Order: sequence, then structure tokens, then C-alpha cells
Amino acid sequence: MSSQEIIVHSDLTRETGVILDLPRERANWQWMSFFVHRLAPGNSLRFHSSTEETALVLLGGKCVADWGDGARDIGQRANVFGGLPYALYLPANHGATLRAQTACEIAECRVASAARLEPRFVTPADVTVSLRGGGNASRQIVDVMPPSFPGDRIIAVEVYTPSGNWSSYPPHKHEVHNPPVEVDLDEIYYYRFQSPSGFAFQRLYASDGSRETVVTARDSDAVLIRDGYHPVVAGHGYNAYYLNFLAGSARSLANTTDPAHGWVTSTWRGFSEGLPLVKPEQEHNVG
Repeated sequence: MSSQEIIVHSDLTRETGVILDLPRERANWQWMSFFVHRLAPGNSLRFHSSTEETALVLLGGKCVADWGDGARDIGQRANVFGGLPYALYLPANHGATLRAQTACEIAECRVASAARLEPRFVTPADVTVSLRGGGNASRQIVDVMPPSFPGDRIIAVEVYTPSGNWSSYPPHKHEVHNPPVEVDLDEIYYYRFQSPSGFAFQRLYASDGSRETVVTARDSDAVLIRDGYHPVVAGHGYNAYYLNFLAGSARSLANTTDPAHGWVTSTWRGFSEGLPLVKPEQEHNVG
């Protein structure tokens, strides 16, 4: 992958193993590495790093996890539209083993870290669910590991955008270290759709006007945000999910809105019907 590429496709032919492999050197990121794993029932995967913190988000399935605190069953959603997430935070020099009870899909983000912290287990009861935006720019936010989470640099957020709605809107950027106004962050958008034929368009443009492109994101695609503005619109008929991992110069989501489009917030009146797309009490059986 060249340094200019911003969209990466998963290998969906693989029923088990790594379907998306993005070490930071390949992604041309300063901070993050990102991977998506599939586990067949009965298979195990070991996570450990002595130089990085690791965030694991269970996208779907049930497994037994052991991170030194005793084995326990985790997972309740069959896929990202089936409920709220389980997640696990591992600081540097801590590890975990996950053994699949059903077919599982696990997102993994790693960031260089030397912080002496403790592992943290996140359940659906621990995440914060909110609605953001307004009108056809409204969406559901699930804060999995927000800035207040006791990690080093990793931030993790799930976003659900209804059919035809805009997200990450008005456009914003986080490319300059100027706290508390803005901080410099690398960011990934990992997409899933409620229908396999779903898609979204994401516009990426530089704050100085020097660069602009639009990419089509499909199921299990990853879009890499290194700088600039990056709004999204879900294709009509297709509810969209994306997992955001962010990491950078500070543990903050401080950003700057594109001044050309900030005025739209004054037109918003309420949220789209059907939100939230995933409810806190929702639970689907797996397996």
C-alpha cells in the first residue's frame, strides 16, 4: 500500500485468521496499528506487547477471555448491529488469550506506550450511548474507551449512522497540536453495514484546499484519516456502522469544525426516526 492510499479492503475470503492487516509502517501512521481477526469456534488467539497498549473490541461472537484475572465468558452480539460491545484494554506488558465459543470477529488497535497501567474490561453496561447531530445529520455514538477512560493514548468509539444520513458532520479535523482547541490524531474508520451490499461515501479534503478525494467504503473496509476534514454519508437504504480508533498527541477529541459549514447546526431540529439503531437493552443470541 502506498503512502497515498486511504482505503483498505479486508480479505473476506478468509473464515479464520487476519482479514485486515495494517501495521503502522504499512498504514503510514505515526501512532496506530490496526488488525481485524476472525476466529472459528474452538480456536484461540494470544495478544501481548511489551512496547504497546492494545485495545480489543469484540465485533461479534462469544469467547472465553483470560487476561490474568481468571477466565470469563464475553460477548453477546452476533454482529455490530446486534447489541453493544464488549472490549478489553491491555497496557504494555500485559496480555490476554481469547478462545472462540462461536465464530468471532475481533478488532485490535495497538499504540506505542510505556505507561504503567492496569488491564480494563468493558461490558455493554460500561459504555455510554448518546445521539449527536440533528435532522439527517444525526447518528448514534457509543463511547467504548473515551478520553476519560484510564488508558494511555487509545480512544475507541462506535458510530451508527442511519440510511441516508450524514456523519462526522459538520466536517471537522484534528491535525494540529493546539490544545485545548485541537489535537493531532490519527484515526481509522472501520465500516460494517446492515446489508452486505451497503456502502457509504467519505469525502476527505485538506484544510488548505490542496487535496480532495471521495472514497466509496463498503462492508469491512477501513479508511485511514491522517489529516484534513472527513465527513461521511450512508447510502440510502443502508444503515452504516463504523468503529473509530484514534490516537495522537493528547488523550482528547478536541477538533476544529470547517468554518464554511459550521452554520448548518443552527438548522437542526431533533433526531432521525429510528435512533438509536442499537438499544442498550438489546441482546441477540449468538450461536
